[in-house]
Amino acid sequence: MSDRNFHQQLRSILETEPVVIATIVKVIGSAPREVGAKMAICADGSIIGTIGGGAGEGKVIKQALKVLTTGEKQLVEINLTGTPGKDIQGVCGGKVQVWLETWAGVETIALIDRIMELFQTGQSGKLVTPFTQDTQPYLICEYGRFANRPYIFIETIQPPPCLLIIGGGHVAVSLAEVASFAGFEIAVQDDRPEFVTPQRFPQAGFLFESMGETLNKFATYQQLYIALVTRGLTQDIAALQAILQSSLAFQYIGAIGSHKRIRMIHQTIQQQGISLEELPNFYAPIGLDIGALTPQEIAVSICAELIKVRRGGTGLSLREPARCGSMTR
Repeated sequence: MSDRNFHQQLRSILETEPVVIATIVKVIGSAPREVGAKMAICADGSIIGTIGGGAGEGKVIKQALKVLTTGEKQLVEINLTGTPGKDIQGVCGGKVQVWLETWAGVETIALIDRIMELFQTGQSGKLVTPFTQDTQPYLICEYGRFANRPYIFIETIQPPPCLLIIGGGHVAVSLAEVASFAGFEIAVQDDRPEFVTPQRFPQAGFLFESMGETLNKFATYQQLYIALVTRGLTQDIAALQAILQSSLAFQYIGAIGSHKRIRMIHQTIQQQGISLEELPNFYAPIGLDIGALTPQEIAVSICAELIKVRRGGTGLSLREPARCGSMTR
């Protein structure tokens, strides 16, 4: 579930009832979810999101229902080491600390609205959660003045990453589906109207024919990923020129094609005074080498590279010694 969907569902529920928010505030060793992962627990025991599943999550739900009754915030530790004689909730190898507090009322709804505004504009902010009974979470734009205070938890609220797919062909259709499943918002641009329709791209939140309109839309986005999967070299070069001459702050840009096609892109762009060698986040040919052949396999290859760049992975097989046991963080 994306952060946007989580907050949308949370806001809807808060219109009628309070919930307890469980937030992972510390991880020691390996754990199924990362610091900042959230889950909302309702009075009937139903949940939105997850902090990892299993018996550990069950313990948190049980404690959350008590918090919902008493209103007393608390810190819960989940032991995932599998150590004999301990309160064992799993065998991932680490420990997780989870902060539980009730979210309710118009002020909380207003806070969620502010977070949703960040998502809408592609901006980020800081959510401060004080570890005190009488202070509620709040959103700020600055971080440094809170850095050394041990009695608060600060997390970065970021919009979900957006994948801008340039080109509406077969690979684009499969990539939109796979990347949406992986948590990316989807936007597609193609100058052919029949290739950018809701029927063809049901996952897409944005569909464009005009490159200029596309660039204007994402001018403020901080988590933008771009995949050039166009129908030809001419379209690749035109799109790349427009993007590099804009002010887009993209995390990743990749281009599909053979090594020969990519060399031609480099040569053409370089002739115009733009060196792609100086662009560290240009990935071409796009994707990881998994032997992909079909559009669906190519989409998986591209999405794997997107996740690698986003999460900081190596792209190696998890059976490699250097990565053994690191599937969870």
